[in-house]
Amino acid sequence: MAADASSTNALKIAQVTVDGRPIQAPEGTPLLQAMLDAGLDVPHYCYHPKLSIDGSCRLCQVKIEGMPKLQISCNTQVRDGMIVHTADPEVALARRGVLELLLLNHPLDCPICDKAGECWLQDYSMRFGSRFARTLEPRRKHQKRLDIGARMLLDQERCILCRRCVRFCREISKTGELAIFNLGDRSVLDIHDRRLDNDYSICTADICPVGALESKDFHHRIRVWFLQRTASVCPGCSNGCNIMVCEHRNRVWRLIPRRNDAVNDTWMCDHGRLDYKFVGDPQRLRTPMVADNGGALAPASWEEALARAAAAIAALTARHGAGALGAMVSPQLTNEENFRFGELLRAAGAGKIAMAVRRGMADDFLIKAEKAPNARGVREMALVSGSDDGLGELLRAAEAGELKGLYLCGGELLDALTPERLGAILGRLELLIVHGLRLDPRLGRAAVVIPTTAFAEKDGSFINHAGRVQRIFKALETPPGWLSDGEVFTRLLNAIDGGRRRFDPEAMWEPIGRAHPRFAGISLEMLGAGGALLDGAGAQGAGDR
Repeated sequence: MAADASSTNALKIAQVTVDGRPIQAPEGTPLLQAMLDAGLDVPHYCYHPKLSIDGSCRLCQVKIEGMPKLQISCNTQVRDGMIVHTADPEVALARRGVLELLLLNHPLDCPICDKAGECWLQDYSMRFGSRFARTLEPRRKHQKRLDIGARMLLDQERCILCRRCVRFCREISKTGELAIFNLGDRSVLDIHDRRLDNDYSICTADICPVGALESKDFHHRIRVWFLQRTASVCPGCSNGCNIMVCEHRNRVWRLIPRRNDAVNDTWMCDHGRLDYKFVGDPQRLRTPMVADNGGALAPASWEEALARAAAAIAALTARHGAGALGAMVSPQLTNEENFRFGELLRAAGAGKIAMAVRRGMADDFLIKAEKAPNARGVREMALVSGSDDGLGELLRAAEAGELKGLYLCGGELLDALTPERLGAILGRLELLIVHGLRLDPRLGRAAVVIPTTAFAEKDGSFINHAGRVQRIFKALETPPGWLSDGEVFTRLLNAIDGGRRRFDPEAMWEPIGRAHPRFAGISLEMLGAGGALLDGAGAQGAGDR
């Protein structure tokens, strides 16, 4: 009975008045979080919704009727009937005092600080602080640009001792590298007994409200106010962490996590965060290629390459009948692209269809072993089957000479086979079409090579390991005349069966829903920021990790 009563109390909604505005929140919610959730702008430093409450910065103080003095709202629980004032003169005076103390020793190096433009100390000082200093003593000196980890730098002078990073290392990564040493005005942030080298170390730079913790990858590269942010999904593994692609002049400069409590909270791993440079890799394929009469590959137009590929597929089927063509599906492509690829393969009479997924390190938090964002999407659309996603059967058919041609989408097969086995299989093929990011020398016998489009250059969706369909948005423009993967598949399909289709990622969901009932009712527009579970749980669901 006691447990039932406790559950009832936990769900009781409290009515609170803040600056004359009524808001609602479950009783027991931190007052600061309730105000933030209601869209109120309350300054704070040490509080973070995914970390324990520290109460050290004192900036979130408010006046609550019935209490004798100001209260820090982060460590005050909501209760019914509470009347709160955030703009009272006493509150404003307290804020100015907190900011004055923080600025006593803070260095005046905003012009060279990477945090400038998204620094909470800058913002709050301008809005709530005083424009005049009352001290004559020189500022305290501490260490600057300390190399504290493989991917991190520390500037002790800028630290305001909010301890967010300390709590992150204790509570989230559970590695405990950071700590506050000494007391009073001699307190400093530093590494404890080992360097900050955990797999989530750059998250400490995300949550640092000032420029004390900095990523080496982003250090002194570009001013943040130049960057445009586009919502997307990390392609590094099957967890599908929500991210922002930060772009300027059609170049990706960094990836940062985007909050989704159902997938990654507010975090992402360092490996996924730093895996963006392939988008601008100078070795990327930038133009299609076709083999000349001597078998050497030469640049070609998109129209010429697709015409050659369609004719070669038709000729292969005419010589050997249906089933002579095999295909490798890429888990890096979107659901919409892979569905159209499946339509192309059926029209071409493809026999064996398989998928290879790179595998690597995993943990019990965010990092998953499958290093692809949409392997589950390929499986849900029934493009592959079996415990090995059809790979073993395709390889056996190729080695037995049953497959005469292969449409190789993506480069995962190259990692799945030994060079000897790969060479033997490719050597038996009459037709090889390569559709990928780079041209590997081992694929030099290809008849047609088609460049692929990176995740930051397209619209569409992925499905993560837990069955959550999530949207990605186009952040970068492709060169004039470029064809996306979906457009490539569509043109090949039209060439094979005489259709007049267009590729529109949004419009693809109608045929997807007809072919696969689990997708019925899903559209790109309804996915929103949080995505939707295939079982109908909807966007912003919980427990999807």
